[in-house]
Amino acid sequence: MAQLSSDCFAHGGALMTVDEAIAAIRERVTPVADPETVAPRHALGRMLLRDVVAGHDVPPHANSAVDGFAVHFDDLKAEGETRLPVTARVTAGHPLDRPARRGEAIRIFTGSRMPDGPDTVYMQEDTRAEGDEVVLMPGIARGANVRGRGEDIRTGDTVLAAGRRLRPQDLGQAAAVGCTGLTVARPLRAALFSTGDELREPGQPLDAGCIHDSNRYTLHGLLQAAGCTVTDLGILPDHHDAVHDALAGAAADHDVILTSGGVSVGEEDHVKQAVEAQGSIHTWKLAIKPGRPIALGQLGRTPFVGMPGNPVAVMVTFITVVQPMLEQMLGGTADRPRGYRLPAAFDHRKKPARREWLRARLVPGADGTPAVEKVERQGSGVLSAVVESDGLVELAEDTTHVEAGSVVDFLPYSEVAG
Repeated sequence: MAQLSSDCFAHGGALMTVDEAIAAIRERVTPVADPETVAPRHALGRMLLRDVVAGHDVPPHANSAVDGFAVHFDDLKAEGETRLPVTARVTAGHPLDRPARRGEAIRIFTGSRMPDGPDTVYMQEDTRAEGDEVVLMPGIARGANVRGRGEDIRTGDTVLAAGRRLRPQDLGQAAAVGCTGLTVARPLRAALFSTGDELREPGQPLDAGCIHDSNRYTLHGLLQAAGCTVTDLGILPDHHDAVHDALAGAAADHDVILTSGGVSVGEEDHVKQAVEAQGSIHTWKLAIKPGRPIALGQLGRTPFVGMPGNPVAVMVTFITVVQPMLEQMLGGTADRPRGYRLPAAFDHRKKPARREWLRARLVPGADGTPAVEKVERQGSGVLSAVVESDGLVELAEDTTHVEAGSVVDFLPYSEVAG
């Protein structure tokens, strides 16, 4: 297992913009995941580390795009109908065992290999059968309804480039060029825990002043969607030795460690102290809302990420910083998820100099096209607002107001992790 260079998260500045944070990740974070080769059917969602190059043309031979009749174009009359004898039948996987002769029509079906000689296929709807002959209507173009050899892919083409997360269609593309093994990144091993004497597991009774731990479950899902295998260390007590020992054990056999809460300067926040005792930790104060502070450090050379405690801030900082970092560690590029430009169905004002994310849902616009509507409750502790929304509206640092009808950047949750 490769590891990150020592102290790669050091930052001496004040507030960082999102773009500065992404630039720092691209510059300082290196791939750490080991490569492995898996069959295409087991590669869904994995990060491709080696280009897939076509070893043959696709299709490997000219074939018919329709059910019909293969003919020589030069046998067709320029005007009026053409009558030809039907002398053979070709189906998919059973090509004609001889070259086709001039003056004959070959019955052919979709996907079947074109016989040597004919260059045009009539759709059966444009023909009329009369006994052992077929009557062909005028007006067809040379080469009609024929898929040429290599029309989709040529030998030597790079059909899948390294650095992409593999989708279902990518697996089909790999199979189409005969690929039996894809070189992908081994999933990152992520350790995850929460700290806080006030936290309880779902199903446990809530004592006075206690709440159920939700952030750990959100992060578990986000990490899985990002291609990680997750070790859930549960809820750790607010005790230095317990946190210290858990961090030491996780750093020994994990690629990244995440936690929520416990990284401020309070005397009961033991995570920060335990990380500093074994490595280094730096607070990136991001110019974003919600989720300004995020702690980044290393135990040895295993990266540590301390997330904010508010549920919505956890989502936003994961999307903004953690997901790009994981993509880079896997051998991809530290790009944030793709958003879309859509009209706003709301008014909003914000302060300048920070990037803001609003929880929003998709709604029909005035002309029936999609628009985005801000959900009513926008507090960083209101997890139900995330559940009720379809994604996040991203407002740039220099934006101070949004008016209904203006175009905004919308990031659907479906784009998160790939």
